[in-house]
Amino acid sequence: MTDDSDTPETKGILFFDVNETLLDTASLKEYAGKRLANRQDLTDVWFTSLLHYSLVETVTGSWHRFGDIAEAVLEMTAERYGISLAESDEPLSAVLASLPAHPDVARGLSALSQQGFTLVALTNSSAELAESQLRSACIDGYFSKTLSVEELCKYKPDLSVYNWAVHLMGRPASECMLIAAHGWDVGGAKLAGMKTAFIARKGQTLYPLAPKPDFVARDIFALSQIINSLTGENI
Repeated sequence: MTDDSDTPETKGILFFDVNETLLDTASLKEYAGKRLANRQDLTDVWFTSLLHYSLVETVTGSWHRFGDIAEAVLEMTAERYGISLAESDEPLSAVLASLPAHPDVARGLSALSQQGFTLVALTNSSAELAESQLRSACIDGYFSKTLSVEELCKYKPDLSVYNWAVHLMGRPASECMLIAAHGWDVGGAKLAGMKTAFIARKGQTLYPLAPKPDFVARDIFALSQIINSLTGENI
């Protein structure tokens, strides 16, 4: 990436993970807990399994949409713990589509945009769901593109996803940064040659065996301040 003397068009590309990084998943986990006989203690088990089985799909060459995997894993979690899964008129995909942004996000995205970076969403959600999510959270206007892994039928952190996204934007990986609140996501992007920034949301940690990210920040706005302070440095 380049220094502040460059025009906005020559700044690098910032790719953002969506779920948990930009959007607060608390209401999603609360909904899942209610479906699981009000066992809120099982929501982290469910969400971790959701990420696990999305990776299983990629490794085995299978493909189902993220929302469909979420429903399937909810059924698995209920069966595992001997729970009768409560019926609901609202599918998980509808809850996913209406998640709010974290309080820091709009301010941080605005600051990074004003610094001249191109902002791109790169998500495991389907394109249709991702667009609904960003629009519902009132942050869609900050992004020049929304890229979904469904174009490849592979989930992050498969390296082909990052390589595809970088190629699509027409910039070398060294001029691109992946920003995420997941250690596995920043680890994958780093191995694909991208710069990375880890957003230390509550409960999120880095994977100790993965390459270290270039930046660690408590939230998106804090990251924008860190980047803005690097005047004249290559980030």
